[in-house]
Amino acid sequence: MTDTIRSYARAKIQRKNFDCAKEYTLSMFSGKYKIVIIYHLAHDGTLRFNAIQRLLDDATHKVVAQQLKELVEDGLVTRRVEVINNRQAVYYDLTATGQSLMPIVEAMFSWGKDRLAVLQLQTDFRLT
Repeated sequence: MTDTIRSYARAKIQRKNFDCAKEYTLSMFSGKYKIVIIYHLAHDGTLRFNAIQRLLDDATHKVVAQQLKELVEDGLVTRRVEVINNRQAVYYDLTATGQSLMPIVEAMFSWGKDRLAVLQLQTDFRLT
C-alpha cells in the first residue's frame, strides 16, 4: 500500500526526470505515520517494532510494517535483526539522511502547535 505521492516520486526518479525538489522532499515522509516514526527515532533513539507501534494510535501491524519498509527503502531508517534467546529482535534507527529531515519535521511540528494554539483546539501538544 504505497501512497500516491511516494509512487509518483519513485517513478520520476527511475526515469531520471525529477524537477521539483519540494515534491521529492515531501515524498520522503508522506504516509500516515512516517513523520511520527522519524520524530520518535530522532528523539527516542533505537526502537523495536512493537515500541514503534505503541507510539502510533490505532496503527495496525500491517500499516506500521509498510511504513517502516518504505522508510528503510528510502534510506531514512535502518533495520537491524538480532537473535536473542532463539528469538528475533528487530531494531530500527534513523540514518544520517533521516536525521537531516529533522529540521523540517521540527518546523512542521512547531507550526502545527502554534496554529492549534491560535485556534484553541488543543492544549496537550504531542507529535502523535
